[in-house]
Amino acid sequence: MSPSHRTRRNRIRQRTRALRRAISAMDYVASGTLHSRTKVCGRSNCRCADDPNARHGPYHEWSWRTEGRLVHRVITAQQAKIIARAIENHREIRELIALWADETASEVLDAESEKKP
Repeated sequence: MSPSHRTRRNRIRQRTRALRRAISAMDYVASGTLHSRTKVCGRSNCRCADDPNARHGPYHEWSWRTEGRLVHRVITAQQAKIIARAIENHREIRELIALWADETASEVLDAESEKKP
């Protein structure tokens, strides 16, 4: 292994080590979508029937795919905060993995180009 290759490999390991640390620092991870909605109850004598600001809620709904099926669940406000952070973490992990894949690809391509005359 050439010195330049070794140096480049050390740099990529440092960068990927930082990516792994960022991922391991996350506590919750979840995919899906979180919706917060207010609703009209349908009773004509309720104030929600006339005033959009008097609607009931907010109600928090989380939907995600599992085993090829879409699942919906109504969750509490506290659970919604945790799920919102978990969804952000999931998206960030996907971005970090994409960076890691780019680092790997550039390392492999650079190593191959070094071998060619």
